[in-house]
Amino acid sequence: MNQRLIETIVEEVVSQLNGIKAKPYSIPIAVSARHCHLSIGDLEELFGEGFKLTKKADLSQPGQFAANEFVTIVGPRGSIEKVRILGPARNMTQVEISQTDSIKLGVKPPLRESGNLEGSAPVTIVGPKGSIYKKEGLIIAQAHIHMNPDEAQNQGVEDGEYVKIEVQGERPITFGKVLIRVSPKYELEMHVDTDEANAGFLKGKTFGRIVKYGENGS
Repeated sequence: MNQRLIETIVEEVVSQLNGIKAKPYSIPIAVSARHCHLSIGDLEELFGEGFKLTKKADLSQPGQFAANEFVTIVGPRGSIEKVRILGPARNMTQVEISQTDSIKLGVKPPLRESGNLEGSAPVTIVGPKGSIYKKEGLIIAQAHIHMNPDEAQNQGVEDGEYVKIEVQGERPITFGKVLIRVSPKYELEMHVDTDEANAGFLKGKTFGRIVKYGENGS
């Protein structure tokens, strides 16, 4: 274990024994690779009428799953194959990529909260039975934390609030402007994309801690 992380944990334990409120590294961090959410209509356009996604594995958020199916996404400069679909089907089609991916495709997607697609970048999606062109729907996802109301209260944060997340490790890093998303349906987990994970050398099971803006002069 990283020496600095060990020292931090010891400091937190001492603080708790002394009755001082501590901020443990309790936010699990998951890396969200490029993926696609499809509407029912677009799913059928790409895979055929009446097609249903098949589950490969459940995701951390209840009811969400990684499907066995993939699509290819295409931009003006290039394409990326084997972009996994996440289920279940949604009301709107959305493709989430990294900044590195956007350079390969030759597109300029905005940094957005999931679901905020108005004015986002266009993308062509290719499946085994057809292809579709979306005038908008391609984004780079804002780093965010899913949590339920009890966890939000425990952490002292609210839905829609932005915080910093401090991560110790081989390359300590602080993520800024991380969006808090609160719902009774959520399980506690922070999502970053592959570029963000690579910047922090995030490997395996990683945890961070919330630092609110304005604390300690931040």
